[in-house]
Amino acid sequence: MRRRDLIAIFGSAAIGWPFAAEPQQVGKVYRIGILAPGPPSVRRSGLDVFREGLRELGYREGQQIIIEERWADADRTLPALADELTRLKPDAIVVLSGAAALAAKRATATVPIVLAGVPDPVGSGMVVSIARPGGNITGVTLGWDAEFVGKWLEVLKEVVPNASRVALLWSSPVTTIPVLENMRVAARVLHVVVESFDARDSNELEGAFRTLRENRLDGLFVFPNPFTIRHRATIVALAASLRIPALYGDADFVGAGGLISYSSSVPERFRRAASFVDKILKGAKPSDLPVEQLAKIQLVINLKTAKALGITIPPSLLARADEVIE
Repeated sequence: MRRRDLIAIFGSAAIGWPFAAEPQQVGKVYRIGILAPGPPSVRRSGLDVFREGLRELGYREGQQIIIEERWADADRTLPALADELTRLKPDAIVVLSGAAALAAKRATATVPIVLAGVPDPVGSGMVVSIARPGGNITGVTLGWDAEFVGKWLEVLKEVVPNASRVALLWSSPVTTIPVLENMRVAARVLHVVVESFDARDSNELEGAFRTLRENRLDGLFVFPNPFTIRHRATIVALAASLRIPALYGDADFVGAGGLISYSSSVPERFRRAASFVDKILKGAKPSDLPVEQLAKIQLVINLKTAKALGITIPPSLLARADEVIE
């Protein structure tokens, strides 16, 4: 074979080699912080959706993006973990509760903060307004205004039409207070007396249910926050022992055997948070991104629990249910 033929063969082979053989340009690896009350199991399914949302937007964990999770517990407080995350100089911090949002807000005025569903970001001072957040915070709000909170009481009254005295079980983060005011407004309109029980540990939780037993209230609403969600199995069991109709603000309670829930969609909450992170990584400023209110509301009913309590769920309520557990 002549020399020029060899050159032609190897030259054409080189042209056909894939470009992947050449060194690749490595792009920026973004660092995203996650700040939340523990334990991680409380919102693990939501974070799985968040990660899935990022993958759908083209981010691969460990390649284009690194996620740093920080979960508060008895030894590590949210403010300390917020400071720790800020020192890592993340491109954004996603907060999973109102208390986490306030801790992050105090820790940094420059790192973008994305709300993954908080009750009332305006009332609690996180943002200036829904349309124009200002500062470094935006994301998703649960939209628990007086109208929405009123729906909780309306649904509970559909289950227990004669209910006139209802217990509210909650835990005391500052971000809950505006929602409690909305609950009181709605209760006056519906002519319902709401008795509030603040439980921040297991002893206070048991004490609240002892008082419920003594006062023989007509119904119970459980406000969803990290403490009540973490103890949902205990709360559901205590409500069953008192045979009290209970409405929950999170569908996870009904999955644990609770009677009924009326709440925003957790998957939607975390998927929308991923979209906010994507916009910020592409250069958008949090102050220019209006806070979004979740549109999808889910009504979930556990008929097995209703039967055990001797309660007949109205057909009109069953017809509106997004999910019925039998």
